[in-house]
Amino acid sequence: MANELFNVKDKVIVITGAAGILGTSMVHHFAKEGAKVVILDRNEATGKKLANDVVSQGGSATFFYTDVLNKEVLESNFEAIMKLHGRIDVLINGAGGNMAGATIAPDKTIFDLDLEAFRKVVDLNLFGTVLPTMVFAKAMVNQKEGSIINIASESALRPLTRVAGYGVAKAAVVNFTKYMCGELATKFGSGLRVNAIAPGFFLTEQNRTLLTNPDGSLTPRADTIIAHTPYKRFGEPEELLGTLQWLASDASKFVSGTLTVIDGGFDAFSI
Repeated sequence: MANELFNVKDKVIVITGAAGILGTSMVHHFAKEGAKVVILDRNEATGKKLANDVVSQGGSATFFYTDVLNKEVLESNFEAIMKLHGRIDVLINGAGGNMAGATIAPDKTIFDLDLEAFRKVVDLNLFGTVLPTMVFAKAMVNQKEGSIINIASESALRPLTRVAGYGVAKAAVVNFTKYMCGELATKFGSGLRVNAIAPGFFLTEQNRTLLTNPDGSLTPRADTIIAHTPYKRFGEPEELLGTLQWLASDASKFVSGTLTVIDGGFDAFSI
């Protein structure tokens, strides 16, 4: 008899920011595992194509346009998902990002920081996690079970140069994860879990220009990252999937309020 411990077959898994590089990998993985995947993203063309690709390969995926900073849009998504599937088993808060104004370049200082850009980055990463949680966790509360997985970052663990706004926001996501662990379990039951993962350095569209030159070679910043990573390479999107499978399945039934670091040893390494 097959081991069902990590089984996610027929679970309804909602992923925000699902049309990005990391999100796309998650969507294909969970669809192949037999889950019913809901793709939420503001990029309609890419999101619809992703859903069609999954369906053409025999999986289950549905796309809905969303705005993780607009509660009304999220509530409309919630109603559509509940009408379609009747439940939500897993929420992966994958939406996030950075912008140039919220970073501090090597030739700049904290006094040059664009506060409006800083605020937008904090809003996207923090409130873009808080608002979907507030909306979609209602289904889990009614079901008395569910798993929420937040996407933090290496920058939540230690301040990294340049990414001032992003690091602050992701550190807040980790704190929110731990808070929601207690909030949901003590008030609504032990079937509700909230955890986070902290990816190290993965090449995405968001950071590609920071880490690679136009010819594909590594930038000085990327060289520094690799030198500080015992594995001596960037992560591959697929290397997040095992941890996500664990957190989405009953294999992590007594796990809540945790942060799992997936970084090739970056955070553990000194000299």
